[in-house]
Amino acid sequence: MVAPAPTDDTVEPLTEDEVARIRADFPILQQEVNGQPLAYLDSGATAERPVQVLDAERRFLEHDNAAVHRGAHTLAALSTDAYEDARATVARFIGAANPSEVVWTANATDALNLVAYGIRNASAGRGGPEADRFRIGAGDEILVTEAEHHANLVPWQELAAATGATLRWVPVDDTGCWSAADALAHVTARTRVVAIAHVSNVTGMVAPVAEVVAAAHAVGALVVLDACQSAPHRPLDVRALDVDFAAFSGHKMLGPNGIGVLWGRQALLDALPPFRTGGSMITTVTMEHTDFMPAPERFEAGTQPVSQAVALAEAVRYLERIGMRRVQAHEEHLAQRMLTGLTAVPGITVVGPPAGVARSGLASFVVDGVHAHDVSQYLDAQGIAVRSGHHCAQPLHRRLGLTATSRASTYVYTTEQDVDRFVTAVAEIRGYFGADAEDAS
Repeated sequence: MVAPAPTDDTVEPLTEDEVARIRADFPILQQEVNGQPLAYLDSGATAERPVQVLDAERRFLEHDNAAVHRGAHTLAALSTDAYEDARATVARFIGAANPSEVVWTANATDALNLVAYGIRNASAGRGGPEADRFRIGAGDEILVTEAEHHANLVPWQELAAATGATLRWVPVDDTGCWSAADALAHVTARTRVVAIAHVSNVTGMVAPVAEVVAAAHAVGALVVLDACQSAPHRPLDVRALDVDFAAFSGHKMLGPNGIGVLWGRQALLDALPPFRTGGSMITTVTMEHTDFMPAPERFEAGTQPVSQAVALAEAVRYLERIGMRRVQAHEEHLAQRMLTGLTAVPGITVVGPPAGVARSGLASFVVDGVHAHDVSQYLDAQGIAVRSGHHCAQPLHRRLGLTATSRASTYVYTTEQDVDRFVTAVAEIRGYFGADAEDAS
């Protein structure tokens, strides 16, 4: 493990020795796949877990496990303390004003649905006068982009259908990207919600958040940020970004499955009607009426993912020890190396910003004449794991005239050798499938 943590002004990529020490913490990376050392380039879908995270969850389950906020015995107190300490850790990591702005969810999709369905409930008349700012209807507009993951598109489609509001979207260009000017042209006095990804899971484009937020807030619109591809990979300060809500998942940032995070401004969370109801999120229940707790408890109905929260907090501490600016620098270095290699291979088209333009540590690409699933299987035979498909972004692929792409995504444990092996293998694919021969004929 890399130690000690670098100073705030350190932005150099991780050294080869540092990456080697990080990789030693990941048991899954020590294995071979199909007789080859595993090169795991699918961290954009889910990240691997270091032993520190695995051990933290195991220790909790072996020593402290109990239901939280509902017992007076020792284990209940220990469990509740661990649960709330984890919330405070995540709050610090994202720059929240206080831990009560952090809501535990099942995943990022759940978090985004929580906001969309909360607005839907408010629009149906649920909540008190404080919920008025969430109410939308015919004549109002919800703005997304053509590049969104389905998790940040479908909930807003459903909200529009339920309320009579109009869903509008910012179109992408031929690279799959959009600009601040494109977005601002679609923000109007009727815009009530703007929902965008901080970083695209397909193109790696980094959104112009500041410009979008300024335009949205100028007309009184809420800004919802999908931070799934940013929170694990670069510094995330929700207050500096000035968004109203942000969502991300644990499994993409070295944490466990089954837990996600919704951050929201305290006043907004306290006013938003709950999405799920039941135990643990109430103050008083009679046969005629129920009063809900303030945030975050009002959104955490039922038994909560306590061990997962503990493990996610350990994942956050692991990343903090490395330093998020160095994580970002490492991945951007690898991304440029990957882009340089891929663009030099005949018959390869990379989606997204060109080499030299800021982007995240992933690259989606097309091999001319070879389906993305065949690309993935060929690479898997070489011990290289990538994702193939539409990456839960069908509208974006449809706009680009593609049914599927292959995607390689890096993380803190990715090496230059992983990237070079990947590029070398990609260069062999068209020949293996006879696509070169088809060109020659």
